[in-house]
Amino acid sequence: MNFVAFDFETANAKRNSACSVALTVVENNQVIDELYSLINPQASFYWRNTQVHGIREKDVLDAPTFAELWPHISNFFTKDRLIVAHNANFDCSVLSHTLQLYNLSVPNYLVLDTLTTSRNLLNLDNYKLNTICSNLDITLKHHHNALDDSRACADILLYQIRNYGVDRVSNYIKLK
Repeated sequence: MNFVAFDFETANAKRNSACSVALTVVENNQVIDELYSLINPQASFYWRNTQVHGIREKDVLDAPTFAELWPHISNFFTKDRLIVAHNANFDCSVLSHTLQLYNLSVPNYLVLDTLTTSRNLLNLDNYKLNTICSNLDITLKHHHNALDDSRACADILLYQIRNYGVDRVSNYIKLK
């Protein structure tokens, strides 16, 4: 299966305050590339968000804005490419709100949520990313680091494909 797992971290509670993004590219069920970037959200940071992900306002001063970064990653968000996220409602919302902030077009793309697949395929106490990784013996170095989270998300889907099959997992793909 071919897909791109992605994850955002935000500077504050607003969905248009992306301060980092990561993409993990999978082709033929193998991770072939990864991209990580800090983002200058041009917004203030809330202490609780910083406590969660460790990114501070001073860390993003020289980072690109999302409008500057978008031309480099927009080709991943198309109708013919599957995008995967853990709690996709959050990450897709961050994408759309951030694009709207910069008056950029919000694309249509295929999305699969590993939170949803996990709830339907696995029997766990909860379905937090770190809990799933721990139960499936998937490496998650730093939870709430966008790159580590996107890689873990990709690994969760790859586990589910191996154990439940592409057809069963594909039932959860939706057009965003």
